[in-house]
Amino acid sequence: MKKQLLIVFLVLQSILSVAQERVTLSGSVVDSNNNETVIGVLVEISELKISTFTNEYGFFSLTVPKGSYNLQVSTIGYETKIIEISLQENSKLAIEIKANAKELDAVIINKNPYRTSISKPEMSVNKIAISTIKKMPAILGEIDILKSITTLPGVTNAGEGQSGFNVRGGAADQNLILLDEATVYNSSHLFGFFSVFNADAIKDLKLYKGGIPSRFGGRVASVLDIYQKEGNSKAFNLSGGIGLISSRIMAEGPLVKEKGSFLVAGRSSYAHLFLKLTNNKNSAYFYDLNTKLSYKLNENNNLYLSGYFGRDVFSLNNSFVNTYGNTVFNLRWNHLFSDQLFSNFSLIYSDYYYGLTLDFVGFNWDSGIKNYNLKYDFKHYLNDKTKLFYGANAIYYDFNPGKIEPTNSTSGINPDQLDKKYAFEPALYLDVEQQLSDKFSINYGLRYSLFYRLGNQEINTYANNQAVVFNAEQQIYEKATPTGTVAYGKNETIAKFNNLEPRLALAYLINDQHSVKISYNRMTQYLHLISNTQSPTPLDVWAPSDNFLKPQILDQIAVGYFSELKDGKYSLEIESFYKKIKNRLDYIDGADLIANNAIEQVILNGNARAYGLEVLFRKNEGKLNGWVSYTLSRSEQQTPGRNSAETGINNGAWYKTGWDKLHNLSVTGMYQFNEKWSFSSIFTLQSGQPVTYPNGQYQYQGITIPTYGLRNENRLPTYHRLDISATLIPSKNKNRNWQGEWVFGIYNLYSRKNAASISFRQNQDSGNNEAVRLSIFGIVPSVTYNFKF
Repeated sequence: MKKQLLIVFLVLQSILSVAQERVTLSGSVVDSNNNETVIGVLVEISELKISTFTNEYGFFSLTVPKGSYNLQVSTIGYETKIIEISLQENSKLAIEIKANAKELDAVIINKNPYRTSISKPEMSVNKIAISTIKKMPAILGEIDILKSITTLPGVTNAGEGQSGFNVRGGAADQNLILLDEATVYNSSHLFGFFSVFNADAIKDLKLYKGGIPSRFGGRVASVLDIYQKEGNSKAFNLSGGIGLISSRIMAEGPLVKEKGSFLVAGRSSYAHLFLKLTNNKNSAYFYDLNTKLSYKLNENNNLYLSGYFGRDVFSLNNSFVNTYGNTVFNLRWNHLFSDQLFSNFSLIYSDYYYGLTLDFVGFNWDSGIKNYNLKYDFKHYLNDKTKLFYGANAIYYDFNPGKIEPTNSTSGINPDQLDKKYAFEPALYLDVEQQLSDKFSINYGLRYSLFYRLGNQEINTYANNQAVVFNAEQQIYEKATPTGTVAYGKNETIAKFNNLEPRLALAYLINDQHSVKISYNRMTQYLHLISNTQSPTPLDVWAPSDNFLKPQILDQIAVGYFSELKDGKYSLEIESFYKKIKNRLDYIDGADLIANNAIEQVILNGNARAYGLEVLFRKNEGKLNGWVSYTLSRSEQQTPGRNSAETGINNGAWYKTGWDKLHNLSVTGMYQFNEKWSFSSIFTLQSGQPVTYPNGQYQYQGITIPTYGLRNENRLPTYHRLDISATLIPSKNKNRNWQGEWVFGIYNLYSRKNAASISFRQNQDSGNNEAVRLSIFGIVPSVTYNFKF
């Protein structure tokens, strides 16, 4: 017995001895120019083949054996830095890295940043550097983050002049868009012509199409995670740009040098001012404001206060005025419990407002959605093989479907408030990232979400609990007549849901240049956008899940092959995906969605599915670089009958969604000609949007009435265009505080008249039926002057 105890003691002593020989290196990586933290930096000890990335706040942690090593720090747009370190005890480093001073050759030193995706289980994730986005052509001279991500595989938009974007066959409302962790409900200005994100104020963005970590929830298509800059804590800077129809300006500087900073950025369009010179009383313009305050309390604590405010105004002769936009705020506290445990606590407010004034009718209308979000996240770097990410969040929703008020006492309009709706969505999550061997790595996690639909409200009741009934004689769906109501008091639970959402991603490294990966996601979306258009409009209303609107539940699986070629000069990503969604909303024919206080009477719960193949080929180095992306995919929806007597929507058959794009090709290129001139271009080719054309007509009492076939069995013509831009950096920029550049662009170089829609009418002269194509843009030239000092 004594001998056995001695063996156990020696084993434990050996384990403790080995553990004592390991130390933790932690710290942050910042930009040497402005002291701003840098996200997604690879921090690697190549001798040990151990690496990690800086998190959303520039923090990293590595646990390694004692010894002397070369620490390599690298990321896109910065010079690679190698530091000789001797680790004999736990240590902290504040690492400064320099932005590439000379990008003429754009050669990545020692380490290709895209190589890091080869060995990690992260997949279906795309990131574009802000410096790259600023070199891409943009419509009307305005840099657009949302349009830049549509050059990636699996991502499309609904068309010119339409807001939002679609990911892997999902609807625009199925994307979770976050700005400094706050939800943005409408991502577009001027009905889709511009995005709400001012690229000058943005530090980092990442798009998750699949393999989505458990810390994200509430949507079933994608997550677009965007972080604002923190501001320059070393010196004051002013930058901006002056364009033909809009301009922007940003100021940043220290509150306390190298300890606290501020950032204020504003944009505004002013094309409507030129209309006033011609006595045209119509106008359309936008403005927005980004702000951020950052302060380092001490080595272990940081505070951040960030905000965004934006508005669009559309007016017709001052008798029709439409105002809408987002407001978000976030107060965050970063705390370092130890060298291995990082935390972030956030208090977040989001508000989307829509207002409408109709003077010729005599009423004001406003609607919107607000949420209040509390979240606490932890990142636990256990050792060089295992990392834990866990936390909790709780969101309280306040829905305003619509309120109408008379503008004057003679308008004849009675004030009315559609029933306000409330909901509460708490969640817990855990993610584990493990390096199982030199070949295998895995991410796995679980999210547990709950959703409470809350009062104060009276809820309709229906026979057989069916708010929609089927008229067997006419073979159509109709609104059911309520049998009564049930009153729920304030914060009383009307409906309750809970779901387990497992996540899994596995990577197998074939060799240093090739790997294969597989991922699985289950996600739940408790919010619904009530809209029968192919892309969101400002008037669309959000609604919570309840006894009639069931939560959308996604299951997605993806398989991919990843490779780097010629030592990282090129990279190739090939992914195939399949996903299905339960309880996707569908609408009965003739559904009335505006100001409907009983929306459940026009809605049915159906199914959706999407599947496809994505290819992304990049050229990462040299004067000419860029990427080619291609997607072959299908997106479909089905609403079968609830029993054998019902036909369902579209006779119960699967039909193409309004955002189905069978083919989607994008070619993006950037060429650095010399120190003064650089050029870029984007070519886009997509299948036309699915639409429903009339297939016949009949006469009734002298009126011609069209007939229609199955839903979305036709398509608009193929969409394609070429955009180009050229950037001139004057020689006199050298050795001056004032730095300027001219950006010349042409949107739709060969003036392709792409169809936004096709309508049918009878020619008044000939009496024949004719199709009329509506095109929004032809060729659009632009020029912008950017400056910084």
